[in-house]
Amino acid sequence: MPPVIATAVLSKPSPWKKPSVARVRGSGRLPGQFHQAENPRGFSGLSAAVGSCPRSLSRRQACVRYPLLLLAVLVCGWPTAACGQSGWLPTSWFTKPKVDPRAMYPLSERDGPWLVLASTFRGDGAREDARRLVQELRGRFHLRAFTHEQAFDFTGAQRGLGLNPDGSPKRMRYANSRQILEVAVMVGDFASCDDSRAQKTLTKIKTLQPEALTGERGKSRAFADFRRLIGLDKQAGGGPMRLAFMIPNPLLPADYFNQPQLDEFVVGINADVEHSLLDCPGRYSVRVATFSGAGTFADQEAAADPDAAFESRLVKAAEKAHRLTAALRRQGWQAWEFHDRESSVVCVGSLGQLTIEQQNGTQQPHPELVRITKALGPDPEKLAAGTILPRRIEGILLDVEPRPVDVPRLPVGRR
Repeated sequence: MPPVIATAVLSKPSPWKKPSVARVRGSGRLPGQFHQAENPRGFSGLSAAVGSCPRSLSRRQACVRYPLLLLAVLVCGWPTAACGQSGWLPTSWFTKPKVDPRAMYPLSERDGPWLVLASTFRGDGAREDARRLVQELRGRFHLRAFTHEQAFDFTGAQRGLGLNPDGSPKRMRYANSRQILEVAVMVGDFASCDDSRAQKTLTKIKTLQPEALTGERGKSRAFADFRRLIGLDKQAGGGPMRLAFMIPNPLLPADYFNQPQLDEFVVGINADVEHSLLDCPGRYSVRVATFSGAGTFADQEAAADPDAAFESRLVKAAEKAHRLTAALRRQGWQAWEFHDRESSVVCVGSLGQLTIEQQNGTQQPHPELVRITKALGPDPEKLAAGTILPRRIEGILLDVEPRPVDVPRLPVGRR
C-alpha cells in the first residue's frame, strides 16, 4: 500500500503552498526545505530528501528530477505507527471465522429451512471426505456448511410381490445386501427456495473448485466411478458441484411446509388486534374456543337480508373472542385471538413442538399441551361420570375438546 500511495502523491503537483522568498530567507532555510508546520502529515523523510537537493532546484523540480529517491525515502521512512493503527478500515472486518479442523458441523432442526445440497458421499471414507469439504467451504469460501448422515440397511429380509403356495407373503433379500452410510454436505440458511440470496449461493456453489473434490480426493462421492466413466467431472461450464440443488431441511417434520398462509384480506382484519395469533412466536397453539358466524335465522330481518345478518354474526363472534382473550389474559394464560372470513377463534399457548422424545425413544405429549388441555377442557370429574360439559369463563363457553393448531403464517412479502 505505501508505494502505491507514494506514487499517487508524486504524480500530482505538490499540495503544499510554495513559500515566499522573504519567508525562506527569514527562516534561514533553503528554498527546497519544508518546515514541520508546512508538512502536517509528518513526512520527515520527504522533507529531508527535498532539503538535500541543490539550492537551485525548487520543490517541484526536485520531485521531478529525483522520483526514485523520493519513492525510496517514502517506502523506507513510512511511519511505523500508521501501520499499527486501524487505518481506513477496521481490522475486525477481515478476521476469518475460526473453523474447528475436526468438527463435522452436523445439521439441526434450527438450520434452514432451505439449504443447498452441494455433494453426497457414501461408503468407506464418506465421513472423512465430507469433513474435508465442509471445512473448506467454511474456511476458504466462508459458506455456512453442514453435514447430515443417513444410514441404509439392505441386509434384512424384505416382503416381496406375490404369495407363496401356502398363502404366506414372499420373503426376499436384496442381491447386494449391505449397510450403506451416506453423508450429505449442505450449505445455507435460507427462508425459502426462491430466496434471492439462496439462488446466488446456489450459482456460486456450482462454479466452485474446492480442493477436497479435485484430483484423487473425494473418492467416496456418490456415483464417483460413474462420474469418471462418462467424464462428468471434466465437462466445461462448472465445478465438481455443478449438480447442486435446493432441498428442505430433512430433519423438519413433514407438515412443516403445510402451515396455512393467509391472504391480504384476512391479514387486514387482524392488523389492529392487540393479541393476534399472527404474533404468536411458536409454531403451534391450542385452540380452546371457536365462534362461528354461520347459523340459521328465524327472524324476518335475517331472512330479508341474509348478508347483513351474517355480518352481524361475525361481529358478535369477534366480540366474544376478544372478551374471552382478555379474560384468559387476566387469569395468566397466554391467549391469542384470530379472525377470518367465517369465524373467530381463541388459542392459548405457544409451542415449538407437540411431542417430546423420551430417553427410551418414545414420544410423549408436550407438558404445556397437557396442562392447557386439562385446565381448559371439560371438567374431568363430570367427564368421568359420563357428562360432557364444556367450561365457561365469564359466561363464555369454551370448546368441548381443545386441539393444537398450526399458527398461520403471514405472506412471504410481509414477514
